[in-house]
Amino acid sequence: MAAWVGRRLGDLAFGLVASRRRVATRNLARAFPDLSPGARRRLCRRCFQHLGMMLVELAAVLVKPLETTMAQVTVEGTAHLEAVMKAHGRALVLTGHLGNWELLPAACRLTSYSLTIVTRPLDSPMLDAMVTRLREKAGVELVDKRNAVRPVLRALSGGRLVGILLDQNAARHESVFVPFFGHPASTSRSIAVLALRTGAPVLPIFTWREGAGRHRVSVGAPIPILQGFENADAIVELTRRCTEAIEEAIRRHPEQWLWMHGRWRTRPPDEAGGADVTAGAPR
Repeated sequence: MAAWVGRRLGDLAFGLVASRRRVATRNLARAFPDLSPGARRRLCRRCFQHLGMMLVELAAVLVKPLETTMAQVTVEGTAHLEAVMKAHGRALVLTGHLGNWELLPAACRLTSYSLTIVTRPLDSPMLDAMVTRLREKAGVELVDKRNAVRPVLRALSGGRLVGILLDQNAARHESVFVPFFGHPASTSRSIAVLALRTGAPVLPIFTWREGAGRHRVSVGAPIPILQGFENADAIVELTRRCTEAIEEAIRRHPEQWLWMHGRWRTRPPDEAGGADVTAGAPR
């Protein structure tokens, strides 16, 4: 019943929030040019349904014991996490807005490690309050991205995992351009800079819905620290590899990613003068 309600909320948003629907449809056309317009529209609608189900799930998590929610989560690849923490005692967690990503902080309770996540306030105060309550309930440390460097370095030196979502459009002054679904995307260089500065390994961790209220968290092998690159090139290359890992995860479950975000909004300076191809579109 909860899944049905969530899908209907998604259908409602799909019909009413035209600006987000246009952004999602445009992004899907860019990422999957071989899909027919009808197939892209159906995929777009499933994305909205996914977000509707996510909203219902998060509301339920806030009123239920976390243990009840965690009983519906399967974690795979924990050997990668254990090996990294044994060897380095800390790690940067690479993730994105895939599946019910807000369950990842709670899923950390299934391990013996503490988590710090770098966040920014959501555009909707109501949703921001909801996810903040959920993260606090999970017992994670929250760091505002606007003043994140010192708290993140402190967290790493304290043997914590530090989670960073790297799949959204970044402002030009803090980004590098790397391929994402075959197109240059302005991507934060934060995780690459931190990894190269501290030597902390980058561990890709993603989650997705498996149906019937169940979720799977997948811990991947660490992304190799680069050798033989100058610092600027190393930042670009590591950011490229991180973005490649995100794309690979999205391709497994494209209906569960945040396509209504203007991921390609910021354009390279040499592309039509660096104009914003989605100017005026929602973030």
